[in-house]
Amino acid sequence: MFRELRRKRQLLNKIECEDILQKRTSGVLAVSGDNDYPYAVPLNYVYCDGKIYFHSAKTGHKLDAMIRNAKVSFCVIDQDNIIPEEYTSYFRSVIVFGKMHIIEDEEEKRKAIEKLVIKYAPKDSDANRKRVIEKEEKALCMLELCIEHISGKESIELVKGEIQKS
Repeated sequence: MFRELRRKRQLLNKIECEDILQKRTSGVLAVSGDNDYPYAVPLNYVYCDGKIYFHSAKTGHKLDAMIRNAKVSFCVIDQDNIIPEEYTSYFRSVIVFGKMHIIEDEEEKRKAIEKLVIKYAPKDSDANRKRVIEKEEKALCMLELCIEHISGKESIELVKGEIQKS
């Protein structure tokens, strides 16, 4: 169903892919937009228990597209070091394919918001976190991406260990 990576030596394993998803803070979500044009939007996210969570306004292009077609992809770049003298970059990235939906259950929505808030403000107090969530949760929508396929790739120079991975 999903294409295999041609350059298998450059393939990242599942643990490496999950590590990138855990540590990075943003990626690009791609959906099937208006008039069948791809629509890609940079987003903050949290990866937890094999799923990716996003926050969103309750209306807009992203939600309209997702409602029409729940199949999406999400790309996270871990490393992109430009090497001008070689006309290349030393890169590491992950792409995820899956289906996304709006979290309707209020308890699940609250848990997803908490995961996101803890990722981006880990040192905030529980009391302040709770105050902010209570203030904002009615105005936002939480989205859950259920992963069906994950693939990661790195430049051949990283595979060969010619340079240090960041």
